[in-house]
Amino acid sequence: MYKILIIEDDRSLCNHIKEGISKWNFEGIGVQNFEEILQEFAKHNPHLVIMDINLPYFDGFYWCKKIRDLSNVPIIFLSSRDSNMDIVMAVNMGGDDYVTKPFSMDILLAKIQALIRRTYAYGQNDGQIIECNGTILNINDGTLTYNGEKIELTKNEFKILQLLMRNKGKIVSRDKIMRVLWESEFFISENTLTVNVNRLRSKLEDIGLKDFILTKKSQGYMIL
Repeated sequence: MYKILIIEDDRSLCNHIKEGISKWNFEGIGVQNFEEILQEFAKHNPHLVIMDINLPYFDGFYWCKKIRDLSNVPIIFLSSRDSNMDIVMAVNMGGDDYVTKPFSMDILLAKIQALIRRTYAYGQNDGQIIECNGTILNINDGTLTYNGEKIELTKNEFKILQLLMRNKGKIVSRDKIMRVLWESEFFISENTLTVNVNRLRSKLEDIGLKDFILTKKSQGYMIL
């Protein structure tokens, strides 16, 4: 089932859209916290976004750009604003389509289906990000974002975080991490892994992520 994140502060309209798309086996998810839309996007990792322009705190153009920094997920703007300038701005910020209110649910569904079909026909763009406690790992470009700050990761740092974040709440053994990093049963040195983890921790602390990676003595590492 494809997940669609609905960024619309009119609860009645949001529920109307959720009901309409559910008949075509789409799962509609309404945003709850309009101050932390990026975190909600990362948490749900949707296949498509429906975005209003007039929103609390920041407008839809702002959030579209923020989402585009993380993902190529299709974005449909749905707004009562119908000027050419608004439509051009939506496209420039990374929007894929634009529907004006009042709208026909049939037309919205047709646009959703077309974008889903075009984007996921060969399975591309699926699972682009991993989110843990507001920390977002971008699978496409190997970057990490937290509180609006983005850091570049080395190949090994990315592999370590990807493994730990996919196994959130579980201890990952040092042996398993080393096999992932060096793809071999013949480990180079346990100290090499320690150096990689310590460098990664230093980077994380620089953006406020202290104790993000926990050490479990004689067992391995984990993220809660």
